[in-house]
Parts: sequence; C-alpha cells; structure tokens
Amino acid sequence: MTKYVGILTAGGDSPGLNAAIRGVGKAVIGMGMNIVGFRDGFRGLMNNRTFRLDNETLSGILTVGGTILGTSRDKPHKMPIGGKVMDMTDVMMDTYQRHHLDALVCLGGGGTQKNAYRLAQKGMNIITLPKTIDNDVAMTDATFGFDTALGIATEAIDRLHSTAHSHHRIIVVEIMGHNTGWLALGAGISGGADVILIPEIPYDVEIVAEAIRQRSRGGHRFSIVAVSEGAVSRETAVAIQTVDQRKQEAENDEAKLEAKTALQTINAEQVDSAWGLARELETLTGLESRVTILGHVQRGGTPSAVDRLLATRLGAACAELIRDDVYGVMVAARGEGAKPVPLEQVIGKRKSVPLDHPWIITARHVGTCLGDDE
Repeated sequence: MTKYVGILTAGGDSPGLNAAIRGVGKAVIGMGMNIVGFRDGFRGLMNNRTFRLDNETLSGILTVGGTILGTSRDKPHKMPIGGKVMDMTDVMMDTYQRHHLDALVCLGGGGTQKNAYRLAQKGMNIITLPKTIDNDVAMTDATFGFDTALGIATEAIDRLHSTAHSHHRIIVVEIMGHNTGWLALGAGISGGADVILIPEIPYDVEIVAEAIRQRSRGGHRFSIVAVSEGAVSRETAVAIQTVDQRKQEAENDEAKLEAKTALQTINAEQVDSAWGLARELETLTGLESRVTILGHVQRGGTPSAVDRLLATRLGAACAELIRDDVYGVMVAARGEGAKPVPLEQVIGKRKSVPLDHPWIITARHVGTCLGDDE
C-alpha cells in the first residue's frame, strides 16, 4: 500500500531547510509514496494547515534560504492558545490520523528533537533531521545550516580587519551559537581573530586585555575579538554554577522558583555581554573599542554547497528509513553516510566543544588567546 508522509520545520530558520525538504520530498515521491507539508511547525500540525508538496513545488528550492513551509518555536505540550498555555499533542495526533500518515518528519534543532520525541511517545511514527547553525545537536557529526553560518561569520571577520587596522581599534564581534562555541571558534580561526571567547572556556578579562596589550607592544595596534553569544567570564560562570546547584538542591517549589529567577537574571545580564566586554577592554587597554553583532544575518541567504549536500543526503536517507519502517530516530550524519539514532539517545543532550578538540589545539598553536591561562 502507498505510504503517506508528513513533514514540518520547527525552531529557528536555518540555511539548508529547503534543501532537506526537497531531499526528503523527491526521494519519498521517487519511492512511490505521497508527502504533505505542514505550515509553521507544530502549530500547523495542530491547526491542520497543509502545504502541497510534489515535484513541481519542490523544483527550484534547493538554493533558496529559509523554509517554504514556514516555522515557529511553538511546543506541542505548551502551545499558547487564547492567552492560555495548553497541551495540544492529542489534537496533533488527530491531524496525523486524519491524513492517514505513516510517518511524520520533523526538521529542527535540539528543542525540535525533544518535541518530536513527545509526539513519538503519543504513538506517531517520527523521524527527525538535525538542523541548526549552532552545530550543537548530539549524536551527529554535523547539522545542516552550520557550514553556511560559518562562512558568513568568517567573511564578516575578514571585513572587520580593515576597519580595525585603519582606526587602531579593538573590534568585538558577537557570533551566534547559543550555549556552544562551534561557530565562534570556527569563524575565529578561519578569520584570523586575535581572541576567541566561547562558552566552554570561561574567560578572564584581564588575560584578554594583556593579550591585546602584548599585540600593541609588538606594533599591532588593533585586535579582533570573536565572542560567542553564550561566552561568560569566570566570575559569571561561578555564579551560574552556584545558582544552578541551589536549584538542584531546592526542597520546595518556592526555593526552586527563587533559584530559577536568579538564574534568569544572570542570563539576562549576559544579553549585552559583548558591549560590557568592549567597555572593559577599552578601559584596560586604552584602545578605542567597537562592537559588531552579526545577529540573524548568520541564518539567512543561500545555503553553501556543503549544507545543500548534507541536507539532501540526510533527506534521501530519511526516505529510505520510512520505506523500511524505521521510526523513532534522528537521521544523523556519520562521515559521508547517515545513521539512524534513537531519539532517546539525542534528547536532553548538547554537543559542546571538547576542551581537547583539534580546533582548540590549533587556535592555541597559532597564538590565539582563548581567555584562559593556557
């Protein structure tokens, strides 16, 4: 019997989403199955908002950024409805059954993996693909979107060099990455940043300032500081760890709420961390400082060849798994191939940069300051 497949994109947009939709769609159709898209993530699944997918619709989207399906950050079990937050997983199950779906493909990052797993527990046949510019989804070699964002961030650093050099300034460039440093570290190395600060290595601002002063004494009167949006100082890291420990040890809801509020306050203060860092460095070094926040420009535009290839081959592998009735898995990149990984092995984990990772070792070898004593 002909199989029916649904597909949606959830979470933040990312280069390569359309390539993945195309990869899944064309492979599914080529295997004699039917496919329907749901608009705007899990909300579209709840509202039964469908998008027709056929060879004509899928044609020409390989190189297009964003997602033709639209996306949202809505969670199936915490859906805002009329001013209330409600569990809509049963409603989504009704939509799934109404379309006689044999499988639902969910494209997204860490949050989407968890939300998709909840739907799998409800009884849906779920397959996910790892998407995020942060490259932090566990159990996969890479996520599509990362390579494109890496290229954009690197080009930005390249362009900032001339301004920093001309005006003898420190330029602090904030790079996305959430709570992992893959993007800032990769772009910092590729762009020749003098200082790279990532969440995995809490920094000492005095060590950073001394590295910049040494450059000045050596005749280099400018510096580029690539800082991940999740990077924190040593003092902030200790504060976060202390509050988090309080939260874990809290014996009642009031204590847990107090600790949660304190943690949110610390995180909120980190929103302008790049500006605060720039002010501190200006005071400590005597050099004029400027801040550039790349923001959402890193997520837009045409996906790179690497991301197109990765998204397409993971999409095709996804179709094979549906054909073979393999569900409850994420299609992970493994070398040049793909491997189904059970969702329970993916959720609740984050792929951080190991402190002995070759990129970190490389950065140290070429004299890049990482804000620590090593």
